[in-house]
Amino acid sequence: MNILVGSFEERLRKSISFAWEIFSEQVGATLLSINKEASMQLHYSYILQQILPLVCFSKNESAKIELETGVIVQGRSREIDLVLRGRAEGLIYNIAVEMKCYREITSSGGKRGATDIFMKDVYEDLHLLESYCHRDSFDNEKSVFNAGVALVMNDLDRLVNPKSKVAKCWDYDISNGTKVSDLHLTTPIGGKTVDLKIRKCYAFKWIKKGEFWFLENEGV
Repeated sequence: MNILVGSFEERLRKSISFAWEIFSEQVGATLLSINKEASMQLHYSYILQQILPLVCFSKNESAKIELETGVIVQGRSREIDLVLRGRAEGLIYNIAVEMKCYREITSSGGKRGATDIFMKDVYEDLHLLESYCHRDSFDNEKSVFNAGVALVMNDLDRLVNPKSKVAKCWDYDISNGTKVSDLHLTTPIGGKTVDLKIRKCYAFKWIKKGEFWFLENEGV
């Protein structure tokens, strides 16, 4: 992947993938310690921030990062994990990034449960990202995002390469090689009702680095 090739909008999008590759390599090599989503956001955003000046090729091009950006989408208040905003020749490009991290062992040393909630939350992020990019979700057309990207990491091989998919949580299948599109998910998780619609097509292609699995997903 050559992040220096393409339009400014294409370079912005490639910078997200490039930063994710660097992040994955460093976490896999234990150069970065990630114990929950907050540290994932912090370290990834730092890497991305260093890359952005390298993909701006004129004085009219600029890019910046926002963390936990609040938006009102479909009448509800949401916080987007990371927003990449770019400006070139008077045009604005906005990319929304949602992140998820699951570690089997918590930072305090205890064993974490609720893998079913994690799996459902991965799909909820896809649903939200589609909403951010859908014109009808916002009252102001300028609020619509140009792209939405999901970045996910975990250290449980059985989520990526399961031996069976009998449990109801596998209605939210995130295993390697899974392809989904046009879904309406309603299976309750954690005793709570769920109502998620997925319009676009997604392919789950996990990459292993060290003891961790990494996924980048964007609907087409």
